[in-house]
Amino acid sequence: MLLQTGTRLVLAPLGRMAFRPVVEGRDNVPRHGPVILAANHLSFIDSVVIPLVAPRPVSFLAKAEYFRRPGPRGWLTRTCLTGIDAIPVERGGHRSAQDSLRVALDVLAAGRAFGIHPEGSRSRDGRLYRGRTGVAWLALASGAPVVPVAVLGTDRIQPVGARLPRPGRVTVRFGAPLHFTPPVTGSGGRARRAVTDEIMTAVQALSGQEPAGCYLDLPSEG
Repeated sequence: MLLQTGTRLVLAPLGRMAFRPVVEGRDNVPRHGPVILAANHLSFIDSVVIPLVAPRPVSFLAKAEYFRRPGPRGWLTRTCLTGIDAIPVERGGHRSAQDSLRVALDVLAAGRAFGIHPEGSRSRDGRLYRGRTGVAWLALASGAPVVPVAVLGTDRIQPVGARLPRPGRVTVRFGAPLHFTPPVTGSGGRARRAVTDEIMTAVQALSGQEPAGCYLDLPSEG
């Protein structure tokens, strides 16, 4: 906790200088209790920028490999990820996806904020892809409200394939919380699909991205 607090105190002003964020709707994020932040995904740094500008700590999942890199760069990566409350998880396969959802549910059960990119990976062409239903499973299983989030400009700061970000301006928009309850009867699968589509419609309204109308292929590197 001390490491996270100290690292955040360092990273937050550095992030403001490097990314000059424009933040809208910050008051839409509940200050207490479990909440899911569901965001579009254009760049690796999306899950870094959101915790730095949100009004409370937000946990995202991060590939466990990032925490195992050797040398000074590996230490810096681990320190930064720990400072923004990132959670290491093994990636790949159906079992890993289930484990990730269980980790996320534990975060919410502890009354914390959890961030997720429902598209599953970064958009290579700037369009908004169809959301995968894990976000709905979390919302229905936990009862936590979902705050739609749009991040804009990060694809110019660190495009897919770029090793390091460059200075630029980003915009982060937090939408009004969405509340969902499990269906009394009917198909759980249909309910998760409907909830996911409602969340992605709210994200699209904030981001203004062109809807792709299909799922994003998930590359092995995430």
